[in-house]
Amino acid sequence: MNNGNIAQAGKTKSSPYRDSNIELFRIITMFFIVAHHYVVNSGLTLDDGPIAANPLSANSIFLLLFGAWGKIGINCFVMITGYFMCKSNITLKKFIKLMGEIIFYKITIGLIFLLTRYEPFSIKTCAKMFLPISMIETNFTGCYIIFFLFIPFLNILIKKMSEKQHLLLLILCGFTYVFFGTIKLMPVTMNYVSWFMVLYLIASYIRLYPKKLFSKTRLWRTLSLVSIILCVLSVICCAWLSLKIHKNIWYFFVTDSNTFLAVFVGVCAFMFFKNINIKYNAFINAVASTTFGILMIHANCDAMRRFLWQGGCRNIKMYESQFMPLIAIGCVCAVFCICSLIDWLRIQLIEKPFMKKVSICEPKIIMWWHKKEAIIHKKINLD
Repeated sequence: MNNGNIAQAGKTKSSPYRDSNIELFRIITMFFIVAHHYVVNSGLTLDDGPIAANPLSANSIFLLLFGAWGKIGINCFVMITGYFMCKSNITLKKFIKLMGEIIFYKITIGLIFLLTRYEPFSIKTCAKMFLPISMIETNFTGCYIIFFLFIPFLNILIKKMSEKQHLLLLILCGFTYVFFGTIKLMPVTMNYVSWFMVLYLIASYIRLYPKKLFSKTRLWRTLSLVSIILCVLSVICCAWLSLKIHKNIWYFFVTDSNTFLAVFVGVCAFMFFKNINIKYNAFINAVASTTFGILMIHANCDAMRRFLWQGGCRNIKMYESQFMPLIAIGCVCAVFCICSLIDWLRIQLIEKPFMKKVSICEPKIIMWWHKKEAIIHKKINLD
């Protein structure tokens, strides 16, 4: 794998001519993550928002369905990581690339909002701007960085376990996270770092223990369709119920990544795209290489969310328009394409030259670290 983030997780081949099935899957899931943010980050789903006022209107149903796939998209991206990283290694270069991308966008976008006075100056804002990790509970970026550092230890675990032990661990994790995450009467408090580990175990099992069942494209296409239909029905039914009980529960069955339907759709869709045959396509692969950047840009901070969805796209004002579905799709496409172009330029103009210098310095940095590590081991008598 060439890159250490979820948007680059599928690059394990030494040849640059990768098949594009997983790359296309990455693009589709990122599009629906942006669509999810269009709906949930704009005020449309607030208790006093337009959807709550009439959840069964045509525009409300469209928006609820349009934005229902964000948590599923997170599952898909992390499973891509697990599928490829379980047979790969984390290197200093991969980690620097991941951290460099995150820090670049946090500082650049933060400075733009501060200098234009779109965001008022505060110590807290400046601190968040320079910290790659500002929260670990539900913040994706912070959780992913920590999860990424767990991967070498997860790989040791899955290589030492037998297939039976791996499967039993998956059943235990599934019961703990998915069962209690779906049965809300006995909720489980979920941290994304540990949930990403569960997804990693799922994807690594698929990779390490291939079965005939895993390769049946027609089966997984059917299951994907069934799971999507179930999600659609769940959102519509919950929209109807929310009107009756005066409580916003539209996304009850896909409210978080560890609900059964979110896992079911994610696994089935991943298996389907894993099996389809799409040969190397330069354009698909180039766009796919920017998907993590798209996430880093459009979901960078609260100021960016306000700028995009409340100021730029004016989501709430567009709600009543008869052309709202076309406007929503157009806005998401525009945000996706603009962010993709920005990240492609960053890769070409900044990342590639920077990583060339990192490659030169990497052996010296590793040697320095090994010396320090040896000193520490000697002091604490660690064999």
